Amino acid sequence: GQTGKLMYVMHNSEYPLSCFALFENGPCLIADANFDILMVKLKGFFQNAKANKIESRGTRYQYCDFLVKVGTVTMGPSARGISVEVEYCPCVIANDCWNLLMEFMQSFMGNHTPGIPSVFGTKHDSVYSPADTMVQYMELFNKIRKQQQVPVAGIR
Repeated sequence: GQTGKLMYVMHNSEYPLSCFALFENGPCLIADANFDILMVKLKGFFQNAKANKIESRGTRYQYCDFLVKVGTVTMGPSARGISVEVEYCPCVIANDCWNLLMEFMQSFMGNHTPGIPSVFGTKHDSVYSPADTMVQYMELFNKIRKQQQVPVAGIR
């Protein structure tokens, strides 16, 4: 009779030997790539929602100290959006370089530059980790999923 919490199993091509398990409003577990096999063995405790597979695939660019990844977000066979990931490689404390990141993104995104990610609000002066990137992707993917669920107005 308990309502289940959602767990998202995610992979990132930058970390091919790792698997990220993000719990709804909770921690992020970083495990070996074989975590997927373990989840199959635990299918009695977890329900798989394969129909909700969503991914971002694209191109990785490097410009001086910046790493930019532009991807097409797809759900099943159809494109649902575009993702843009920007990293300033010399900095490990995200809040220390946020203004520089904003200025760089504004140079090619203009007024479409996003605001500060919610993950920064909890990090303050701590080291930015791959798990933080995965949390941001999860937020983006959930936003795209919700857009699809919006009912369409009737046509007259």
